[in-house]
Amino acid sequence: MPKIVDADARRQDVVQAVLRIIAVDGLERASLREVADEAGLAVGSVRHYFQGSEELLAFSFGTVVDRVVSRLEGLLPPVQGAAAGSPEQRAAVLTLLGGMLPLDERTAMDACAWLAFKNAARIRPFLAGEADRSHREVAAIVGGVVASLLPNDEPQENLVVEAERLLATLDGLLMHALLQPGWMTAQMCRDVLERHLDGLAR
Repeated sequence: MPKIVDADARRQDVVQAVLRIIAVDGLERASLREVADEAGLAVGSVRHYFQGSEELLAFSFGTVVDRVVSRLEGLLPPVQGAAAGSPEQRAAVLTLLGGMLPLDERTAMDACAWLAFKNAARIRPFLAGEADRSHREVAAIVGGVVASLLPNDEPQENLVVEAERLLATLDGLLMHALLQPGWMTAQMCRDVLERHLDGLAR
């Protein structure tokens, strides 16, 4: 009797192989053959699920975006449910913002792929759609967080600027935590975010 293969699970296995390759050797090595070897599959098996490397990489990027956005959305209710300006709200905000950062092995792999794909999207048009979606969806979440921290009568233009300032801070922390993990530790990331929130509250 032929073995039944869960197509979605197999695609996720292949995506994980892509992410492991990116984390160790960079996006350039994520060819179909290298990915198949990393996943322990024949190239033909990978082609059964993805027509070529562009489809595979775009799907992998989309998977990372979905994973990061889902993680942040899951951390949003405590921010929205806490009293404005309360210690509980601040703690919930710090936890949510930390969900963007490479603070453990799983989030480090996501962050590494996130940066690699977004950088590659500048010159690989087939990644541009996911790059745009990644910014829009994370910006919407961060914008909501900023709106919950500022007065209700805050001008819209201030909300936009502060959301972009926080996004830029997160992008910088993500990159530094990946490139200089000995210096930009989880505690240092938290200290920087604490200082940023102090400035936002003024």
